[in-house]
Amino acid sequence: MNLDLQVFRSVAHHLSFTKASQELYISQPAISKHIQKLEAAYHVRLFDRLGNRISLTQAGRLLLKHSDVLAADYQRLDFEMNRLRQRVSGGIRIGASTTISQYELPQMLANFLKAYPQTDVSVISGNSREIEAALMDGKIDIGLVEGIVRQPPCKYSFLMKDELVAIVRSGHPLTQRSSITIGDLCRQPLVLREMGSGTLDVFERELKRHQLTLADMNVKLYLGSTESIKRFILHSNCMGIISIRAVRKEVLEGELKVIEIEDVKLERDFVFVEKHGESGQLVNVFKRFVTSECKR
Repeated sequence: MNLDLQVFRSVAHHLSFTKASQELYISQPAISKHIQKLEAAYHVRLFDRLGNRISLTQAGRLLLKHSDVLAADYQRLDFEMNRLRQRVSGGIRIGASTTISQYELPQMLANFLKAYPQTDVSVISGNSREIEAALMDGKIDIGLVEGIVRQPPCKYSFLMKDELVAIVRSGHPLTQRSSITIGDLCRQPLVLREMGSGTLDVFERELKRHQLTLADMNVKLYLGSTESIKRFILHSNCMGIISIRAVRKEVLEGELKVIEIEDVKLERDFVFVEKHGESGQLVNVFKRFVTSECKR
């Protein structure tokens, strides 16, 4: 793909010359020259500049639309040509929600790169809403998210099952009990994931099934990562709600204990999220590989 268009797409998706420079390993003056070259070629202005901020003009939005199509076509061409030699190559940008990126994706990616060493993979992490937003903004090719909220512009497909559990530190008074009730849960000081996270979506859905809301809970703190919740729990008498995948080691070693809550089921799916009709060949290879890894 033409380098001028590559530079333009990076600036347009990030709305930042600095971030485009960092992504492409090109100096900012060089970034500006590529944009100026395109503007001179088409006799249009591609960006409006307001102080330190930029936005796309109408011409810029039109060029981004077509350059995105060209980038996808080029990726498909690269994939098909390499497949003639039984070699899969190309670049794929992946976004993953926090739990998946910390506890599931690293091993999957290590195995994927062993199987397809000619591929170039980049990964960003955030909560489920942030990953979906990155997908719609064209910053990633595919996302892996959790939770039960679905955004209409996106397409979702199943990856694997997950379960959330209530955890407390070893020595917490609740460790003497075999289970607690939903009423006990309402009185228990809680530390939860932040708004927009798939973990909180699932917890809120289960509360709704019991005619409860977060306002009925004794929430002491919202934290932006599962690891932060685990570290906090180890030094407090609060209870956390997080994925069982995140606490296997600590539970086996006796640092944390899972507390059963009667008639509470905190189950969810991990899913792929994509734009409708925009799955590239390499994205499909990645999906098939990861799905196979999960089954294996």
